[in-house]
Amino acid sequence: MLHPRFRTVVFAFFMALFMSGFMSLVISIFNVGLIDNIATIWLKAWAFVFCVAFPTVIFVAPVVHKLIRAPL
Repeated sequence: MLHPRFRTVVFAFFMALFMSGFMSLVISIFNVGLIDNIATIWLKAWAFVFCVAFPTVIFVAPVVHKLIRAPL
């Protein structure tokens, strides 16, 4: 099993990986359509977006956890 100390980083990594991959694919198809080289365009976009998404999830996740724990 995964040591509890690393769970936050591993969660952030996979959350950023899947969300950035899916969203970059959707936006790439929306912007250029289903063209011949969409896979290349998408993978370039995904690489860039993941570099933004991973640190964002690392910093935003604790804020969200605090918000959902706060009384209404």
